[in-house]
Amino acid sequence: MAKGFNKGSQMGGGGMMAQLQKMQQQLAEAQAKLAEETVTATAGGGAIKVIMTGDQKCKSVEINPEFLKDMDAEMLQDLVLSAVNMALDQSRALAEQRLGPLAGGLPF
Repeated sequence: MAKGFNKGSQMGGGGMMAQLQKMQQQLAEAQAKLAEETVTATAGGGAIKVIMTGDQKCKSVEINPEFLKDMDAEMLQDLVLSAVNMALDQSRALAEQRLGPLAGGLPF
């Protein structure tokens, strides 16, 4: 009886492996697309603009030169930090939106 049980498990396991491989492929494709998508965050009324990919890589930080005239270093640092953190939050939300259905609730 144990032999018959093992054979049945092995036969069903092939289908499960194929499903897992398909899911892995779909996840890899979604991650590759995510790396190409971007989000944009601004701070200081547009003084600072941060563009980040869906896989949390910072693509650019833009500082409007007009705002540099009246801004001190500490304020500039705060605005850059704020814009980067907002871009990270948006990027994580995008990743969750794109990968969530494929990952089945696994953390990223």
